[in-house]
Amino acid sequence: MIRNLALAWFGLAAALAGAEPPQDGRTGDASAGALSLALSDSSHYTPDAPPELRVDLIRVIKHERILYLLSGDHPVRAYPVALGDQPVGHKKREGDERTPEGRYVIDWRNPDSRFYRSLHISYPNEADRARAEAEGVDPGGMIMIHGWPNTLESEDEIARLLYTDWTNGCIAVPNTAMREIWESVPVGTPVEILP
Repeated sequence: MIRNLALAWFGLAAALAGAEPPQDGRTGDASAGALSLALSDSSHYTPDAPPELRVDLIRVIKHERILYLLSGDHPVRAYPVALGDQPVGHKKREGDERTPEGRYVIDWRNPDSRFYRSLHISYPNEADRARAEAEGVDPGGMIMIHGWPNTLESEDEIARLLYTDWTNGCIAVPNTAMREIWESVPVGTPVEILP
């Protein structure tokens, strides 16, 4: 049910942005109202507001393109995501544009990133570093959950953000979703990223 709600929310967000929902869920076009929606911020947002949700786990299911917030064993929120340009498979090295898979934690927060807020995921973990060392490569890092870029240059970019995988390995959500995640997820929250 949560997944269906997330897909409905995604379709509603696209419709409100003036975007034509794609047939395959990954490509589409945006219209004139999209840019203003993407850049808008809620006048009701207060950065020091206590979280409305008790989030015990963030679960990302890559093939579904959905990020779930869980309280106990129950999903309480779900959001559409964009992944790295090469979304299939676990991140192995710097520059492979893959989103990692495995168990991590949120280990710091950045309110002033070049994207709309960001939560750092503790990639690489010990196993990732050992694998990279054995292969003689740099495992990479700076994997974040973040919103959209702070500067958007065209309406075509809105369609790209809505319907394609476009990050360098991070997990991106629309700004409205990032605002709620930011308020609900403290440092130390576990993150589970599944294929």
